[in-house]
Amino acid sequence: MDATQHDADERFRAEIRGWLEENLTGRFAALRGRGGSGREHEDFEARLEWNRHLAAAGWTCVGWPVEHGGRGLSIAQQVIFHEEYARADAPARVNHLGEELLGPTLIAHGTPAQQARFLPRIVAVEELWCQGYSEPGAGSDLAAVATKAQRTGDEWSVTGQKVWTSLAQHADWCFVIARTEPGSSRHQGLSYLLVPMDQPGVEVRPILQLTATSEFNEVFFDDARTDADLVVGGEGNGFRVAMATLGFERGVSTLAQQIAFRRELDAVIETAQRTGAIDDAVIRDRLVRARMDLEVIRQHALRTLGGAQGDGASVAKLLWSNWHRALGELAMEVAGPEALRVGADYALDDLQTLFLFSRADTIYGGSDEIQRTVIAERVLGLPREARP
Repeated sequence: MDATQHDADERFRAEIRGWLEENLTGRFAALRGRGGSGREHEDFEARLEWNRHLAAAGWTCVGWPVEHGGRGLSIAQQVIFHEEYARADAPARVNHLGEELLGPTLIAHGTPAQQARFLPRIVAVEELWCQGYSEPGAGSDLAAVATKAQRTGDEWSVTGQKVWTSLAQHADWCFVIARTEPGSSRHQGLSYLLVPMDQPGVEVRPILQLTATSEFNEVFFDDARTDADLVVGGEGNGFRVAMATLGFERGVSTLAQQIAFRRELDAVIETAQRTGAIDDAVIRDRLVRARMDLEVIRQHALRTLGGAQGDGASVAKLLWSNWHRALGELAMEVAGPEALRVGADYALDDLQTLFLFSRADTIYGGSDEIQRTVIAERVLGLPREARP
């Protein structure tokens, strides 16, 4: 990926930096730093208002083609946008699943009618989305999906259970992987359906996390209905489309994630200085290594952007998830005894939230085991694991 930033890119950097400085003021000023992993409950409605403010100014879906409502930015300019957004400490956006996952999937695999129906509402942040992949018996292994969808006239009837569904409690729609071919197994017979959440056949149950928040949910479908033409990529092609979505998930927006990681690392360093842990040579060495490893993660992301998704994305997931989990552990060590204390009503500080939420990093979004299998089979050419 050629991310060389020329004069036009620097003018673009000045444009977005200036816009953020002018607009993260007034009622939006208090939203700086709000939201994000483990903290999606923070000021959700206010952040939704901020997202719609971004949309009105043309700052959503910036990498999408112009004909689909985006700005058509180059990879280098998308990198700049996400970097400046993170550096401004702007609030975590509430439309990530629609903007970064479903939208690009529809652009690549959707019908013109599907694109016309859903893309403008994603750009305007008028409809929010969640992802119906994982199930109690099918976590990172999507080929084991058991949720079923049956065609009845001009509708699909969906029955089954999904779990770890981020922000389902706020979503208007869910993109669901379901088995549409009776008797099929593994990758065969799956379809990628778009299902409305506001209907009697859908129940959302929050999952209480270690952080005392509930951004993940169980979702139960009991004869939930959706239109027959809301199958993306054609009936039976759900696994291929789902893999494309996962590729988009690990795209350019992950660079903003790394800047957020740098802020967390800086907070850990500041804590080490305050508690005196920085005087320990071993702790200092681990902090230096954490900074070096974060730069390695960034350079890997830049090198693989715009290339084939899958293999490089699996490496990236292994790198950042293990790094972030280790940072949470280091945060507790430098905090010392105060790491064990919580405020009234289980009020966690930022480093405690970092530690507790990062325990899940190596599981969600594709577990380490799955990523290593992808690398072993697709990159190293090792024999495939025996499967039933």
